[in-house]
Amino acid sequence: MGIKEFYQRHFSGNDEKILSPGFALRVGGVGLGLFLLTYFLFSWTMETVIHNRKEVIVPDISGKSSASALQTLSESNLALSIGGYEFNESVPIGTVLRQIPDAGTSVREGKIVRVVFSQGGESVFTPNLIGLPLRNAELLLRQRQLVLGEVSESYSLKAEKGTVLSQDPKPELSVSKNTMVQVAVSAGTPPAGIVMLPDFRQKKSDEAQQWAAQNSVALSLIEDSASLFPAGTIIDQSPAPDTVVTPDSKITLTVSSRKGAASASEKEFRVHYEVSQSGAQRHIRVVALGPGGDREIFNGLRDPGSKIDLSVPYGGAVKIRIFVNGILVEERPVK
Repeated sequence: MGIKEFYQRHFSGNDEKILSPGFALRVGGVGLGLFLLTYFLFSWTMETVIHNRKEVIVPDISGKSSASALQTLSESNLALSIGGYEFNESVPIGTVLRQIPDAGTSVREGKIVRVVFSQGGESVFTPNLIGLPLRNAELLLRQRQLVLGEVSESYSLKAEKGTVLSQDPKPELSVSKNTMVQVAVSAGTPPAGIVMLPDFRQKKSDEAQQWAAQNSVALSLIEDSASLFPAGTIIDQSPAPDTVVTPDSKITLTVSSRKGAASASEKEFRVHYEVSQSGAQRHIRVVALGPGGDREIFNGLRDPGSKIDLSVPYGGAVKIRIFVNGILVEERPVK
């Protein structure tokens, strides 16, 4: 049975006209036209978006660790993709061997740079152990073909007992295989009679003055008018937090005296970060990138689930970068 006979048998009158082969062809032609128009508009839109991106020069990341390579590429608004791993006796494990596109190539922002990493040789990079339980730190060292060396203990007001407080050699250093890494771990909170210096950074100077009076300790204040923080905020301290102090100890606090910081007309950018609920303590570092260069605005250990809240004046920074255990996890524009 032909198409015409089928329509005549099953449809009559207006139905036949509506469902006639000619009508179907016209409908198909309109549908094809709409499809082509949609495809053209989509292609034109995507091409416009891509070509509106700025051109940047691909940086040279050869010889860098994965964390350093990721940070370098992110500064140029480029992405990183792992292109594979190769054994190389002369290049430390985890180091960039090759990159595509090559360094110096002009590309548009958002371009993905494929990276081939070394699977090791005679040198390795020391991992970041700070904030990890001692058992986890030892396992990580074994994975990197390193050895846990001397373990010392120190009281701490902020770190749980058994958590790594410091290490030697420091993280991200190239060392020989089987190198011993010395660590200091927390012995927990100090017993009665031992006074330890709290972490006053990002807190108000009034709080530090009150603590000093309660513990009969003298403070010396240094003002910093170039600080990004509101006036009265402590931005640095010496000695470091968790240091045992006595009435004879010399404690120096650097306090922001930024002009206009107390003015109601000055707007501030709020930086809020929540540490993951799972796992152990983490080493959090927050860096502000501004016209005057990079400034560290937070550096310390934080418990799982804890929150970090900072204020940065608009104009004082362009971007905020957040590092967790030495790895860049987030970058935010200040706008």
